[in-house]
Amino acid sequence: MRLERYGPVVVLPVMAAPAEYGAHLQARIDPLMTGVGPVEAAVALTAALARLEAQGQTPDLIVSLGSCGSPTLDHAAVYQASSVAYRDMDASPLGFEKGITPLLDLPAVLALPCPVPGVPCARLSTGANVVSGAAYGAIDAEMVDMETWALLRSAQTFGVPLVALRGVSDGRTELKALSDWTDTLHLVDAHLAVALDALAEGLRTRGLGLLEIPAGHGQDPAHSRSLDLIP
Repeated sequence: MRLERYGPVVVLPVMAAPAEYGAHLQARIDPLMTGVGPVEAAVALTAALARLEAQGQTPDLIVSLGSCGSPTLDHAAVYQASSVAYRDMDASPLGFEKGITPLLDLPAVLALPCPVPGVPCARLSTGANVVSGAAYGAIDAEMVDMETWALLRSAQTFGVPLVALRGVSDGRTELKALSDWTDTLHLVDAHLAVALDALAEGLRTRGLGLLEIPAGHGQDPAHSRSLDLIP
């Protein structure tokens, strides 16, 4: 794990799985690897941020990079997550709206910044299950992953904003083997690297002002310290 400095902004890059960390990203970053799923993501990032905070090295921004599934978006292309929801949370038998965490004063969908020019935005759903085939029909988002909601909640605890970049690796057809996920990861890696370069350039020139995070949508800028891309 290595913190990256893009102009005035110190960034902690975060990824879930070594399979997503190809040659293009390896040439640019040494990310925190959290492991797969919301539990591993929350544990790993929270522990890393606690250590960094104790050392006086809390980052200014967390950038989450990785793959996602989508039956509708262009495969191997990269998208910025404009929002994230937690599809595992369902306390509706107790009268709570599905997706709302009881006793937590947060909406079911949290907004995220989309600071990279030329990279389209899409809504993201996080959960502990691998989504395939007809299961997409029950999800009100264009993309699915297994970590971003957990990463965001950890980041919020430390007052650090988060940007999520996701490359579509699967979703058009039913998943039947691990290779159905991994076959496009080399393309996802290359496109994520291009998007990351654009984000880095924007941060160098505009700092955290690049994010323009709307207050009251899950990431309040008052609590944080302070892009011609995919062919």
